[in-house]
Amino acid sequence: MPSKDSPSDSPSGLPHAIGAYLVWGLLPLYLRLVHSVPPLEFVGWRLIFTLPVCLAIVAIRRQGAEVLAALGNPRTLGMLLVSALLIGGNWLLYITAIQDGHVFATSLGYYINPLMNVLAGTLFLGERLNRRQWTAVAIAAAGVSLLAWDAREMLGISLALAVSFSGYGLARRFTPVGSLPGLTIETIVLLVPAIGIVVWQTQAHGTAFGQDARTDLLLPLAGVITAVPLLMFATATKRMDYSTLGFIQYLAPTIVFLLGLFVFHEPLRPVQLVCFLLIWTAAAVFVWDLLARRRASGQAPA
Repeated sequence: MPSKDSPSDSPSGLPHAIGAYLVWGLLPLYLRLVHSVPPLEFVGWRLIFTLPVCLAIVAIRRQGAEVLAALGNPRTLGMLLVSALLIGGNWLLYITAIQDGHVFATSLGYYINPLMNVLAGTLFLGERLNRRQWTAVAIAAAGVSLLAWDAREMLGISLALAVSFSGYGLARRFTPVGSLPGLTIETIVLLVPAIGIVVWQTQAHGTAFGQDARTDLLLPLAGVITAVPLLMFATATKRMDYSTLGFIQYLAPTIVFLLGLFVFHEPLRPVQLVCFLLIWTAAAVFVWDLLARRRASGQAPA
């Protein structure tokens, strides 16, 4: 199936990856503004408001035919069902953790995730790392292991976030559909459960929508905040090595880590600082390798 995300159209997914991870890194600021909305209800509204954004962009980019073609392909539809369930579960867990005050647990999850991406790239995509890249992986793994041991009471949350998001990216990598049509179908798949969640919440506990003007303005914004970075991420998964994409992901949890420290005033333990330094040493080694290979080949690394 032809896709507007093919490498021939744009050989580098790096700007898309950086843009997506910047938005996700700053997401806790938005989530704190809507903290009065129950997590389950918020996931429902998030999906409901994401679909109009996707459909509007589909209309602007004239990709309706791609959406219909994917809907008519059982294999593609099945893979998008899997990816939809993975990202929906990831959202619910992430939002619940943030609103319950476990900001560092979510940060740890997305520190673990790049290592999951390296493992997935090696096992499922045939990617091979050179010596410098494996050195970076080992340094990062040491830092993450140290932090995971120190935060083992929250490790279940962190591992679930890492596995679900790595699985989502891998599923999208193997799905033969463009980023926008794929996200649109994922949102359609989850729309019925989303409506059910909102209806149940309204009948059982009332709804946060319509209670105050600020929440009524912020909830629809969830559609844009959801759609835009996911579109950039899905594009990046098809244009970059999965292992490289994973290391760029350290941008997001680092922003979350700094927000937890300076904005939400969570206490910083020495072990967290050591982990932070090890991970960014690993990222520096990985970037050094990318630049060295770029100079050697005269081409962009991703």
